[in-house]
Amino acid sequence: MGDVANSSIEFHPKPQQQREAPHAGGFGCTLAELRSLMELRGAEALQKVQETYGDVGGLCRRLKTSPTEGLADNTNDLEKRRQIYGQNFIPPKQPKTFLQLVWEALQDVTLIILEVAAIVSLGLSFYAPPGEESDACGNVSAGAEDEGEAEAGWIEGAAILLSVICVVLVTAFNDWSKEKQFRGLQSRIEQEQKFTVIRNGQLLQVPVAALVVGDIAQVKYGDLLPADGVLIQGNDLKIDESSLTGESDHVRKSADKDPMLLSGTHVMEGSGRMVVTAVGVNSQTGIIFTLLGAGGEEEEKRDKKGKARSPGPKLGCGFLLCAAKKQDGAVAMEMQPLKSAEGGEMEERERKKANVPKKEKSVLQGKLTKLAVQIGKAGLVMSAITVIILVLYFVIETFVVDGRAWLAECTPVYVQYFVKFFIIGVTVLVVAVPEGLPLAVTISLAYSVKKMMRDNNLVRHLDACETMGNATAICSDKTGTLTTNRMTVVQSYLGDTHYKEVPAPSALTPKILDLLVHAISINSAYTTKILPPEKEGALPRQVGNKTECALLGFVLDLKQDFQPVREQIPEDKLYKVYTFNSVRKSMSTVIRMPDSGFRLFSKGASEILLKKCTNILNSNGELRSFRPRDRDDMVKKIIEPMACDGLRTICIAYRDFSAAQEPDWDNENEVVGDLTCIAVVGIEDPVRPEVPEAIRKCQRAGITVRMVTGDNINTARAIAAKCGIIQPGEDFLCLEGKEFNRRIRNEKGEIEQERLDKVWPKLRVLARSSPTDKHTLVKGIIDSSTGEQRQVVAVTGDGTNDGPALKKADVGFAMGIAGTDVAKEASDIILTDDNFTSIVKAVMWGRNVYDSISKFLQFQLTVNVVAVIVAFTGACITQDSPLKAVQMLWVNLIMDTFASLALATEPPTESLLLRKPYGRDKPLISRTMMKNILGHAVYQLTIIFTLLFVGELFFDIDSGRNAPLHSPPSEHYTIIFNTFVMMQLFNEINARKIHGERNVFHGIFGNPIFCTIVLGTFAIQVIATIPTSQLKCLKEAGHGPGKDEMTDEELAEGEEEIDHAERELRRGQILWFRGLNRIQTQIRVVKAFRSSLYEGLEKPESKTSIHNFMATPEFLINDYTHNIPLIDDTDVDENEERLRAPPPPSPNQNNNAIDSGVYLTTRGTKSATSSVFSSGPASPLHSVETSL
Repeated sequence: MGDVANSSIEFHPKPQQQREAPHAGGFGCTLAELRSLMELRGAEALQKVQETYGDVGGLCRRLKTSPTEGLADNTNDLEKRRQIYGQNFIPPKQPKTFLQLVWEALQDVTLIILEVAAIVSLGLSFYAPPGEESDACGNVSAGAEDEGEAEAGWIEGAAILLSVICVVLVTAFNDWSKEKQFRGLQSRIEQEQKFTVIRNGQLLQVPVAALVVGDIAQVKYGDLLPADGVLIQGNDLKIDESSLTGESDHVRKSADKDPMLLSGTHVMEGSGRMVVTAVGVNSQTGIIFTLLGAGGEEEEKRDKKGKARSPGPKLGCGFLLCAAKKQDGAVAMEMQPLKSAEGGEMEERERKKANVPKKEKSVLQGKLTKLAVQIGKAGLVMSAITVIILVLYFVIETFVVDGRAWLAECTPVYVQYFVKFFIIGVTVLVVAVPEGLPLAVTISLAYSVKKMMRDNNLVRHLDACETMGNATAICSDKTGTLTTNRMTVVQSYLGDTHYKEVPAPSALTPKILDLLVHAISINSAYTTKILPPEKEGALPRQVGNKTECALLGFVLDLKQDFQPVREQIPEDKLYKVYTFNSVRKSMSTVIRMPDSGFRLFSKGASEILLKKCTNILNSNGELRSFRPRDRDDMVKKIIEPMACDGLRTICIAYRDFSAAQEPDWDNENEVVGDLTCIAVVGIEDPVRPEVPEAIRKCQRAGITVRMVTGDNINTARAIAAKCGIIQPGEDFLCLEGKEFNRRIRNEKGEIEQERLDKVWPKLRVLARSSPTDKHTLVKGIIDSSTGEQRQVVAVTGDGTNDGPALKKADVGFAMGIAGTDVAKEASDIILTDDNFTSIVKAVMWGRNVYDSISKFLQFQLTVNVVAVIVAFTGACITQDSPLKAVQMLWVNLIMDTFASLALATEPPTESLLLRKPYGRDKPLISRTMMKNILGHAVYQLTIIFTLLFVGELFFDIDSGRNAPLHSPPSEHYTIIFNTFVMMQLFNEINARKIHGERNVFHGIFGNPIFCTIVLGTFAIQVIATIPTSQLKCLKEAGHGPGKDEMTDEELAEGEEEIDHAERELRRGQILWFRGLNRIQTQIRVVKAFRSSLYEGLEKPESKTSIHNFMATPEFLINDYTHNIPLIDDTDVDENEERLRAPPPPSPNQNNNAIDSGVYLTTRGTKSATSSVFSSGPASPLHSVETSL
């Protein structure tokens, strides 16, 4: 840390420094002084405090605060302190902007491929090859250019780009809302973190952000320190500073040896009071975050430029920080793994990602990633094959069968074909890859997390809620989770008498009563109190440790009071405190007696403390010896019966030392021994009324509930029986920690998995367990490979020492009320009401997430299988995918995005708890789902192929197969597209059930989102496929037709239009079109002569289109008939007849002919063929028609 100390000189907030140099706003310390003080450690720090301030009291006076009364709760004073010393808030990292998220979404490979293909297609569609050569290139594009359809070519490219934009925006929006939710969650977690300070002599719980320099804060076991401070008074205080220094050993803190307490460190033992000296960005944590988080960008710049310095960014607290001198990499590394509760969690998480191997992927994510990769590979193969087949087919047909040569002028045409094939290939790929999957997961998780808040589950890590659905085992604490955590003393053993209820004070000897009151009042945390009830008739409020509250309540029940005793001996007069921890399982306090001797009070687990007792008080309050035989007697007659009633037994004892024989206080075993027992009390912690039912639900759902507790085995067994964890007649194990360890360790004391595997399947209760036992058990169950499936384990914990087990578990639940900050930090979900039933709710939501994903998968895979097969076979047989790229993207958009939203937001039902958990190894797609997917795919493919190959016969329309490049959308393919979408839409309703239920409509109206999406998609689909010709308003929007054109249109109505695709099909017509090409060339010559004559008549487009010429009466088609090269006479006759005779009326009103604007009609007596443009080729609506 040396480097940081050196660099601190650079760090002062420059603008304020000049202002505060003489006296910091009336306070005796400047911000810079305090910051440099907090850089020091141990003896060095102590020396500095003594030199500068005399002692900690002197520091408090300079900061205008009282070590016992704290600050006056005066708003102006607090505000002034915030302005001078900063506020306790570290500005979080800037969230990604929407544009950044859009840019990230664009990085998707399939989308990039599509964008490139679309841009190439778009570019080529604007390139029109010269007309003369087009016949040499085969029927490649004849239909297109002549028909004025070239203008329609851009639509596909543009529509693909549009679809890509839609997909990107939807993805970005989802990411953005997820990020926003995550930040909301973070701020909620942060708001919930409160800290105890003394203001006006009152203990107050204030939000961490409200702490100011000069506050007197109460520090206790399990706290995460929110600011830097100097210890005023401490009892047996041990701090875990590993988050700052990387040293895992706990550091002992005391006012006379090492008083410096740093933010971001954990209190592992003891308690104390500190004066806050640095907050927010000025605390040790804040300085590091400034270097890491805010300095991140500079670091990059600095590395590039190799400069030693660069100006720092402004931070939210209004300090302009100048970046430190270039640091050693080592120091940066040393400071990295820091946790802070003040808002740095995002940075912390990101930093962790870089440093530490990430926690294993959640079960579902693992399965989904695997599946997506498999599908992706399959899609890639299919699309590659499609492209290869299309290209080969085209090349062989054009260059081998038709024997054409590759002409330079035809290159653009061929390239256009290849691009079209490429786009079809990419489309197959796009449809094959289920982009909707990650989206469905995100939506489902985000939705569940929001709803789980209402069920008292505050989810800290998104994937935890889904993992919970797979849980097969829950290792639960007893106190507070299964029980109400409102403890009362119901039985006691005092003066040789076992009282089944609270005795009358008169029944006890005054000496015993006095000793008992003192032992309880002094030997418990002074922060633990019993306050009067908030409402009349309610129970008194218990504040602090619940076991201690029960004992204090016992004092009150004995008509005594603990407050006067505490006032007589305040906390700073306590000589020595051995605080409670999980190893000692007891707490002891030493006070100095008036005769300068000492008295030690001790309380703790009865069987542990009784072993240290050599005397006991009899009914007269006199000592009598207490031998091991008496102890065994007492255990049998008093403690076991109490424990079998489900009571926790606590022993209260004391010991006197004379002034002459002061022991070595650090030798704890020596001090806490040779005790005299005052009393043994039985504390009841009633089982929560709703727990037995919740545990029954878990067992029905195939989840084994185990109780892991620090309590006596008899107490634990009694409570387990009340909860229903163990049932009479079952084959189960209840073990104590020692016995458990004996069974699972070999001779060398190492844990063996085989031994563990013999124990855990039957184990239901683990009593008197240490945190390491809990961790061992959890790890053993997770790593075990016995049984049909691997176990997914959830663990609840509230203590600091539960951290390792919570971290190791698949899902760690921390208690929101009783839990320490350390436990919350290590957990995945925080139970805001500390109640076991909330865990059952979490299981329900988790299973619902899993089911939602499965529903979506079933639906998505059906769409994929059908679409890929249709595109593939269609492309191979008809050289064109029946479902166009744009249509596929539309399907992708509605089917992926909206369906994932619709299916992912199904609310959970109780029936989810009636089946067994899926476990780790079960495949994502069950047999039932497979059956549904294949069954539907076969049904859909049958219908689509029927429509594709014989559909034109059913509906008596023209076939859309084998249409040339850029041909307009046909009625035939529109029907196929519509059918396809409608089948998907109704399959969405089928997908709501995945466990083979018959009634797919059950509960459908319970999900308004689902109904809205299905109806909305239906409406859009209907609107999208109405032909443009039916929408008069749209046509007129393109350009208003003239009067004479209107009359032409009326004339044309009811008469047959010759379908462009149909003409294409017959060879004669092909020749006819080639003929027209030649005519065009000849017309150009004529045009050159007549240009002066017809300048006024021509529209700019008419340069390449024959129709306009045909519309002028001078050019009658008859004059040119003999120019058509005659290959087959009958063809000519047919053509001539068709041109001259009025065609027979036909019900076939095909929109293609209307749109392509070719009207061949007989007009009055003139046998002139005129062409009327129903919608000008210049209008973009001209052929948008059914391309969507």
